[in-house]
Amino acid sequence: MHTYKLLKIGGAELRDGPVLDELAMALAALVAQGPLIIVHGGGADIADLQQRLHLEPRFVDGLRVTDDESMMVAEMVLSGSVNKRLTARLVARGVRAIGLSGVDSGMLRAQCMIHPKGDLGRVGEITQVDPGCLVDLLDHGFTPVVSPISLGMDGRPFNVNADHAALALASALQVSEMIFLTDVPGVLRNGALLPSLSAAEALQLIEGGVIYGGMIPKVQSALQAIEKGVGSVRITNLASLGLSAGTVVLA
Repeated sequence: MHTYKLLKIGGAELRDGPVLDELAMALAALVAQGPLIIVHGGGADIADLQQRLHLEPRFVDGLRVTDDESMMVAEMVLSGSVNKRLTARLVARGVRAIGLSGVDSGMLRAQCMIHPKGDLGRVGEITQVDPGCLVDLLDHGFTPVVSPISLGMDGRPFNVNADHAALALASALQVSEMIFLTDVPGVLRNGALLPSLSAAEALQLIEGGVIYGGMIPKVQSALQAIEKGVGSVRITNLASLGLSAGTVVLA
């Protein structure tokens, strides 16, 4: 197991503004503690650009349908504007951040995701992970900032869910800790934060309806990461990130 940490950020915290500055400051503090890989999404920015280009966003079971035009938008936003926006903020704070996507060095390879409810277009599921370039960068003091756009066997890009990309990299690298940055401080029961959960307890809370809505896929991803050898998974928000607080999911 590596002593690296991997942090996954959704798109909401990456919009230009004071929250992004607060995020960059918290991430710089985290990098000062040890090697960190950052994987990010950017759905809100993709939707904004689609709207400006008069492209209608379509979803199947919450997955963004990605035709060829939407694929260009997703790549421009995720591997371009969002990736460089975060990278620039980190560099401005003294972090040796370097922006990448899953395409670079064949880090993440994907195939077309088959969905029973319809054609998703260029939406991919990851089939291979080669984190060698991340190890090289981390060992030389760089902080990789990774967009989830991945490489298809046809040499063209695929749009991959950022949670799936983060999970694949965390598992391949056997990171000591994976962090999901969300809009809530962690898993709550009756309004109170649960500081830690075993895998068995997490499943019980999902079945009992205590964990519900958007928290379910986060906890399920945490359980998958634990199963695949990740040391621990922390679910937290920006306010709690620097305090090492949140809910830690353990085997």
